Amino acid sequence: MLDVLEVLTIVVVGVMVGVEASVAFVINPILDALPDDSAVRGRAHGGRMLGALMPVWYITSLVLVVVWAVVEWGEQGTVLVVASAALLILSVVMSLLLLVPINNQGKTWTPETRPADWKQRMKRWDRYHYVRVAVIIAAFALLPAALV
Repeated sequence: MLDVLEVLTIVVVGVMVGVEASVAFVINPILDALPDDSAVRGRAHGGRMLGALMPVWYITSLVLVVVWAVVEWGEQGTVLVVASAALLILSVVMSLLLLVPINNQGKTWTPETRPADWKQRMKRWDRYHYVRVAVIIAAFALLPAALV
């Protein structure tokens, strides 16, 4: 049963990392290459869609990692699982303090209502997101490392 928890946790966290890396390095660069009206619409739609999905995914990932740490408390590798949980907590705090406020504004924008500095705001969101992606990649990498 513990093997199922470990595999499920690695898969859930890994797919989350893949989605967030895709947003950072594929989707947003594609959107940024589109004409402004299309870019702002794409960013707003992405903000609404992923803004609804990702909180559930982040919390589910964190809960799975915490359960793994509790179940294997004192076993070899547990310190890596706890470190992964700490990094996931950091990513949630970063999200709430830095990314969500910008996303909440951006998801309501249309070509007619976007602020004059919308591109700068999106660039700020992207910079924060790159850091968050690095944090969750580190959290993810610690999980399979805990098994060896």
